[in-house]
Amino acid sequence: MKILLLLSVVPDTTSKINFTADQTEFDKTGIQFVINPHDEFGLTKAMQIKEKTGAELHVVHVGPQMNESVIRKTLAIGADKAFRIDVEPKDSFFSAYQLAEFLKDKDYDLIIAGKESIDYNGGMVHGIVSALTGIKFVNAVTGLNIEGDKVTVEREIEGGKETLETSLPLIIGGQKGLVKEEELRIPNMRGIMMARKKPLEVLPAVDAPVMTEYVKFEKPPQKAAVKLVDKDNLDELIDLLHNEAKVI
Repeated sequence: MKILLLLSVVPDTTSKINFTADQTEFDKTGIQFVINPHDEFGLTKAMQIKEKTGAELHVVHVGPQMNESVIRKTLAIGADKAFRIDVEPKDSFFSAYQLAEFLKDKDYDLIIAGKESIDYNGGMVHGIVSALTGIKFVNAVTGLNIEGDKVTVEREIEGGKETLETSLPLIIGGQKGLVKEEELRIPNMRGIMMARKKPLEVLPAVDAPVMTEYVKFEKPPQKAAVKLVDKDNLDELIDLLHNEAKVI
């Protein structure tokens, strides 16, 4: 079996986010980048399948050279080979087009992505890749079992869960629940040393249409200061809820 992880590199959730002066571009200055959390669940699941079946695991990322340290982390965790498509991603369709072109001459059985990236939260790339390649696609996956070519998938739906049966090849959008949080992996020293010798191939981008123009970014408004009311002063609490918060 051959498995491919579609890797998204995102700002660490503790990073302070800023935009350029005209508010049209994300300012990367001083930002720490990490593996997209939804992708981490997919990477761990891929490693479990690899260890159980002897599968080969590759990683592909659309992005600049500065992201190679994060790509190397997936190799340190256990991926066998990585590819970086050398272009700054412009939007979901642009990235998906690059990935679809990459897949044209490949024969992966299982393609795993996170259900969305936590930076733009578009949740579209894997679905567009499916549409461009004709490979079946299931999103919001929380359970995956493979027996030969038969695949049983559990996914979240509104108000419950859904169990599906399908076959390989398949693209899934994984999320929390695909593996347990305590099963998530971090590189050890041996893995880090081995990752230095594993191939990371840089590929040129292909021409692709850009479907989106970013007009402006805005941060959420700052929250108002919190007022603390003594637990014994119910009259003041009622007055604040009635006259300021206007919720009673």
